[in-house]
Amino acid sequence: MKPWQPFLRRRTLLLATAAILAGCAAPRAPVETAASNPALAQPIRLVTSGGFAEAHRRLFPLFEQQTGAKVESAYGSSMGASATSIPHRLERGEPIDVVVLERGALDKLVAAGLVVPGSQVDLVRSSIGLAVRAGAPVPDISTEAKLRRVLLDAPSIAYSASASGVFYETTILKKLGIEAQVLPKSKKIVGDRVGTIVARGDAAVGMQQVSELLPIEGITYVGRLPDSVQSYAVFSAGITTKAQNPEGAKALLRFYQSAQARPVIEKTGLEAVPPAR
Repeated sequence: MKPWQPFLRRRTLLLATAAILAGCAAPRAPVETAASNPALAQPIRLVTSGGFAEAHRRLFPLFEQQTGAKVESAYGSSMGASATSIPHRLERGEPIDVVVLERGALDKLVAAGLVVPGSQVDLVRSSIGLAVRAGAPVPDISTEAKLRRVLLDAPSIAYSASASGVFYETTILKKLGIEAQVLPKSKKIVGDRVGTIVARGDAAVGMQQVSELLPIEGITYVGRLPDSVQSYAVFSAGITTKAQNPEGAKALLRFYQSAQARPVIEKTGLEAVPPAR
């Protein structure tokens, strides 16, 4: 063997390895602009429930910066009697292109003819957490027994009117065996953030999606509920049947499912759901 042959073989191996890795790496999706997608020259109107609200607030400016598009945002609960809830907004005929809310509530909007069938896209998964007012003692909720004691001892509890609140009413309290003692001192919050109620001192304990608690000032986020009484909600997007810019909405959702969006989403306490293939 000639003295330079091992070096050639090593170089060949390194080049081959680099080629394989390059081939395996996911290509970065090309940035869409109004030149490549005329729909981006028109406003995109999105309404999201609280579970995805903070992620949306962080993401849409990046989308606007990269594409030149304009996103008009509004917020409302996934369900409930509030005039700002997403179902009521759609029933009133508000000009909305895309909605983001809990998957079960979204599917009901499809059944009601308010969202296009087959347009649903799963974006994130969220867990339920607990918070107390800033400066208050931080309780231990690491087990079912400890969470039960916290809820029994709390003078008042605030919970969401959306999916996590339904789970609190119908499952958590019953599983803990404290429904009769705790439900009468629990307040269902309509049209406001649970964390805001706790920060004002109107409730001692608040329970809501983690992503909705984390952005609120004046509270201490205690942690996620134990797995035995935990519920993971999937927040999904859908194009409305009266959308004025459905193609622009689809471009926005492609960005929200991109690799670039994933770390931004995860910083808000959510878990990004990989795009369906």
